[in-house]
Amino acid sequence: MTTLYGIKNCDTVKKTQKWLNEQGIDYTFHDFKVQGLSNELLTSMVEKSTWELMLNKRSTTYRNLPEDIKNNLTAEIMFSAVIEQPTLLKRPLLLLNDDLHIGFKLNHYQELFQK
Repeated sequence: MTTLYGIKNCDTVKKTQKWLNEQGIDYTFHDFKVQGLSNELLTSMVEKSTWELMLNKRSTTYRNLPEDIKNNLTAEIMFSAVIEQPTLLKRPLLLLNDDLHIGFKLNHYQELFQK
């Protein structure tokens, strides 16, 4: 099963969905703003990756975090911040065969879905 995580108004998520649809790839879309982000789901994602890779430090949401949070980025602080504001995560996140893939890079997706 393939699951795409993100938010529907993100341009990169839209581009990813368009590419998956054009390739005829079945997937489920999980919109963080509609369906939320549970502690269990975030824990599962963190176990498959790292905060350094998952955290979107270029996002407006990250830039608007208080300085004391940005200067003390422990796993516990980040977990709480991301649960509260899932837009802190890079998008999209693709779960395929129990592996988490971060972002959309055409060449990488082509390799993942070779027929």
